[in-house]
This record gives sequence, C-alpha cells and structure tokens, in this order.
Amino acid sequence: MFLSLDIAGSGLQAQETSVAVVSQNLANVSTTGYKRQIPEFRDLLYMSLRRVGATSSDTGTIIPTGIQLGLGVQTAAIHRDVTQGTPTTTGGSLDLSISGRGYFQITLPDGSVSYTRDGTFQISPTGEIVTADGYPLSPSITIPNNATGININTSGVVEATIPAQTTPSNLGQIQLASFINPNGLEATGSNLFLETSASGSPIVGTPGLDGVGNILQGTLESSNVNPVSEITRLITAQRAYEMNTKVLTASDQMLQNLAQVG
Repeated sequence: MFLSLDIAGSGLQAQETSVAVVSQNLANVSTTGYKRQIPEFRDLLYMSLRRVGATSSDTGTIIPTGIQLGLGVQTAAIHRDVTQGTPTTTGGSLDLSISGRGYFQITLPDGSVSYTRDGTFQISPTGEIVTADGYPLSPSITIPNNATGININTSGVVEATIPAQTTPSNLGQIQLASFINPNGLEATGSNLFLETSASGSPIVGTPGLDGVGNILQGTLESSNVNPVSEITRLITAQRAYEMNTKVLTASDQMLQNLAQVG
C-alpha cells in the first residue's frame, strides 16, 4: 500500500481533532471562566531509506542529506490558554471574579477539593456560599439569614450587614489556590478541575498577598475564546482536511492504475 494513504489518513485525523477543539471552544464562548483549548501536533517516525551521515564510498565520502520518509502526524497535546478573560460587571453580591492566576476551592460531595475560575456563587438553604450545583466554597463561609448586605473586598474578606449592628460582621476569608502548571489540571466538567501529578500540589494563599490574585465582587470572568480567531482556525482545518482528502483520492487513482498495469 502507498505510504501516502496512511500519511493522508493521519492528516485527516489531525484535522478532525482541530475541528473538534474549535467546536468545543465556540460552544463555550459564553461559559464563565472558560479557557480556550489549543491542539498541538507532531510528526510521526521517519523511515531512513538512506541514512544521513552514512558513507557512500570506501574513502569515507559522507552523504549530506540522505532519504527520510515521514509517516504522518499525530496529536501531541491539547493545552489550555490560561489567559484571563475579561471581567464582566453583573452587580451580584456573590458574583466573583479573580484578577490573577488563582482558583476558587470547592468541596465536592466525597470530601475532595476541586478548583474553578467560575465565581457564580449562591446561598444554600443552610446559608453556605455554594456553586450552582450546591457545592460549598472551601473554606466554608455561612451567611446569616438576617443579613441585609454582603461585601467581599479584594482580599477575600467576607462581611455582612446585620440589623441592629453598627459595624459589619466578619464572616470569613476566601482563600485561593494556584498551580505551578495549571495546564496539568484535569477538567471534570461543570467548570471544575482536579489536581493531578502534572499540575503539582495547590499553593493556597490569601488574595492580594500571596500572588494568587485579587477578588472582584460584582463581576464574572468571561470566556477567553475569540470567535473570530476560532473561525479562522476552523477554515484552516477545513482546507487542510480537503487537501488531505485530495491526496487520498490521488493515491487511490495511482493504485488503480498500477493494478491495471499488473
């Protein structure tokens, strides 16, 4: 079989991956805190039909280039662009965004901790600050049922206005986590990530003090997907897919011609 068939086939698979990633990005163009994904590709092994640097004579003449045939392409990785999205003002007292590299810490039902850039928080029936799925912020902070106002400063200090009290009541401190390699986090859906050996252990710190960023109340971080750039990538992948399809067609015709000659 012609090598070109296998090579072009690998090219089709690579461009299918590109289109799938673009589709994922465009589907999440309005998802709070979403980070666009970028596929990376690498060439496959090479066959050396004439090795570079080998000798071509008994006197030691060196072959300057040789003959190497590549075997196609494969997906090497799909990484996230962790560039911060634009904060969008909502005015919600429990809508929070992070200006910096940190992540909110969320306690899952099994007791483990996950991480998110989605600061769309609500109040549970027991007064805890929770995600849209009801998972509590970690460390847990509870809002009194008679609170008439909630203020969260850039350092993550949560205060509530209580009737008959002259000063706001301090309810707790939001802590943020950062990672040496945020691309090593494992996405689990619902805007949540889990720590892995690739991400490294979380570095927990106080907003504004430990390099994890500041908290902005009344705002949410927009997705960092640029629709125009994604459409451009989609067109590029589509054209590359078409070209690889033409290679397959040409190789198939050549095989047919060869069979007829035989």
